[in-house]
Amino acid sequence: MTSSSSHPEEFRCGTAAIVGRPNVGKSTLVNALVGVRLAIVGPKPQTTRHRILGIVTKPQGQILLLDTPGLHAGGARAINRQLNRAARNAAAEADVCMHLIEAGRWTEGDQLVRNVLSDSPHPRLLVLNKVDAQKDKKQLLPFLQKVGSDGFYAGVFLISARRRDGVDTLERAIIERLPVGPAQFGEDEFTDRSERFLAAELIREQLMLRLGQELPYSATVEIESFADNEGGMSEIHAAIWVEREGQKAIVIGKGGEQLKAIGSAARLAMNRLFGRRVHLKLWVKVRENWSDDEAALQRFGYGE
Repeated sequence: MTSSSSHPEEFRCGTAAIVGRPNVGKSTLVNALVGVRLAIVGPKPQTTRHRILGIVTKPQGQILLLDTPGLHAGGARAINRQLNRAARNAAAEADVCMHLIEAGRWTEGDQLVRNVLSDSPHPRLLVLNKVDAQKDKKQLLPFLQKVGSDGFYAGVFLISARRRDGVDTLERAIIERLPVGPAQFGEDEFTDRSERFLAAELIREQLMLRLGQELPYSATVEIESFADNEGGMSEIHAAIWVEREGQKAIVIGKGGEQLKAIGSAARLAMNRLFGRRVHLKLWVKVRENWSDDEAALQRFGYGE
């Protein structure tokens, strides 16, 4: 028997946070669960800087999936404190917490995350990612006994987020642990974030991919205008903010080639995600020490 919304009476809906140290694959798992390339991914820690909501709707329930920045020790700058606050708040608020780690590896960073989760009264799931990288799967057995057999976690799951192995099983386990309640979003919605926000993230992704060695954490993106014209094209003007003039030169590149390449790749990604053509204009601007400036962080959306 179904309700008037076509969902079962025992339909479940709630929040599930993915928490972990940097670079364990949290954003890749979000994208695998949502089925859309929502969260940007990259090889560098702190690629994810915002708490991003991904929406997964199935006949049995709706998961409001929280992607979070990697929890990390140290880092005295304001942006480091803000990233840790975002991750801790998500873990505290979620109905289900997934602790994502690398299969076969437990670090001080993983222990820090476990300590944070000890305050949560809600179910905690231990998720071992990148099992496809394990040549000898038998070696995981003693590891699992060591990290997942003391009752701290309500369940242990082995997955490869990149290949989607084990993701469906994890999805069902999350839904089973959510509270009974109606869906909060439509079946075709995959995030509550605006296209304006997603556009900024796609530009920042290209900065991380192309300039990760030279400019890993000193750049951010601000959308200055976002408008749709009568022909169905979106006109987007964006500023790339860096902290020093030398960094500005790196982003622009010789003859403007680097900035052109960043813009071209970001525009194509927007075309795919938004389902329409985008005209993108980029500028590079300098605001000294923006990543340690609370007012600048608020302006650039890091206080959300």
